[in-house]
Amino acid sequence: MAYQVLARKWRPQSFDDCVGQTHVTNSLTNALKEQRLHHAYLFTGTRGVGKTTIARILAKAINCENLTDSNPCGQCAICLDFNQGRFMDLIEVDAASRTKVEDTRDLLDNAQYAPNQGRYKVYLIDEVHMLSTHSFNALLKTLEEPPSHVKFLLATTDPQKIPVTVLSRCLQFNLKALLPEQIEQQMAFILGQEQIEYEASALNLISHAADGSMRDGLSLLDQAIVFGQGQVTLPEVSTMLGTVNQQPIDALLRALVSANAKLLLETIQAVSALSVDFIDVLQQFLKVLHRIALVQMIPDFEDSAFNSQMLAELAALITTEEVQLYYQMGLVGQKDLVLAPNPRMGFEMLMLRMLSFKPESLNQRDFSSLKVPKINTEPSQNISIKSEVFEPEIPQLLPIIEPIIPTPKGIPPPQIRSENTWTNMIQAMGLKTLTKELANNCNFIKADDDFCYLEMNDNYTLVGNFKEKLEKALQHYYQKPLQLRITSQKANNVATPALEQQQITENKQLAAVDSINNDENVNALKEHFDARILPETTVSIETLTTINTGE
Repeated sequence: MAYQVLARKWRPQSFDDCVGQTHVTNSLTNALKEQRLHHAYLFTGTRGVGKTTIARILAKAINCENLTDSNPCGQCAICLDFNQGRFMDLIEVDAASRTKVEDTRDLLDNAQYAPNQGRYKVYLIDEVHMLSTHSFNALLKTLEEPPSHVKFLLATTDPQKIPVTVLSRCLQFNLKALLPEQIEQQMAFILGQEQIEYEASALNLISHAADGSMRDGLSLLDQAIVFGQGQVTLPEVSTMLGTVNQQPIDALLRALVSANAKLLLETIQAVSALSVDFIDVLQQFLKVLHRIALVQMIPDFEDSAFNSQMLAELAALITTEEVQLYYQMGLVGQKDLVLAPNPRMGFEMLMLRMLSFKPESLNQRDFSSLKVPKINTEPSQNISIKSEVFEPEIPQLLPIIEPIIPTPKGIPPPQIRSENTWTNMIQAMGLKTLTKELANNCNFIKADDDFCYLEMNDNYTLVGNFKEKLEKALQHYYQKPLQLRITSQKANNVATPALEQQQITENKQLAAVDSINNDENVNALKEHFDARILPETTVSIETLTTINTGE
């Protein structure tokens, strides 16, 4: 006999065999017990979660001669014919290949006739959302008032495309995506029945790769059995799926914690030699960080999918603040990998960003004894952890001087001091909105140990608490508790950044007007078509760019 794939061989034959959809199967079995069957059912959900399977079990159950706890008996003539595909009263249609209204009308022409074998004639329409609008209209009347011997079972992955008039006439059940634990448990049961050796960690990897679909999980399991020559082991499954294992993540985290950029890039180079997808590397990186956070909060937490010794060591090595920082930056940085010139470059920038934004207080720890495992780049051995280690080169850490004035929110650390112009100082202080406008309308005079002196245009009105905000920014900039003194002068006597910018803009505008007036094409239009230039529409390129960018 030809080989039958696991997804078909182990397809559920009763409601009790269905995995992870008890909210649906319980409702259907209760309806069968109470004899309260609706005339139309709609099953929705992602691919491979059991929509068509549950619809077939329901079609068999409502026609079964000897129901057992609301499950088909599997022994009567109806069940045997059903299992062998010879049950004449089940009309199963793939709507994707029969979308025309003529097909739907031909299908419903026989609905008025009584069933041949069972109690009900069942129309099972798969991917019903693929029907055309006219087909839905043809189905609508029969669906609303079908003959007493007809039941409609509809299945779809996209219920949003179904007209509301059809939805309102169906009893709708939404099937959930299965959890990895449910898929793993079912695969372990199947392999036990098939007498195939397996490793639990390999099944865990497959169950996560299935992405909530039992059918996809069993298809991957079939592939893993063939790839592993009759066995399902972690090395073969990892190689088959092209996923990265935990050992490179361990090395990456240790290199990151060591604050050694050279070592970090060398580790990424070793990971790249494994020919892995860096998007998958980042996903595994986030999963390990999640488990580390759980171990830090719950010391006795265990997860069979992860090396408990590795998690315990990393949880002791990395602070809770670092774990949260790395996780959040990795989560947000996922989009950068597809936007970067190549995924590896995006991953390197993400790791360097984590290294750059790590709080300086965390760098005061001693990493002289930290050892980073060397990544084995042999594909067939990439799950084993080698005992070879090398010492990271730890840069000498400079002492951290706490500022006298607390850092105001949103203001970056100071960059350059006395050699800055006032415009550069404003930019370095990171001023925002009206505080920046106040600074732009002032001119810097001098600053000593106690005071900072500014001159302000007399046509600028000082309102609100923006003077206090500017004073705090200057204190942070100079790292001194100095006080701000602002004097008022006539506008013509104060060379403020705002006045300078206004003069620059006016000069650019005049240059733009001259360029337009001297343009040969514009003069030709004036001569031949009596055209004229509207002065208010002449805008320099720099001004237009500023308007478009909002700067």
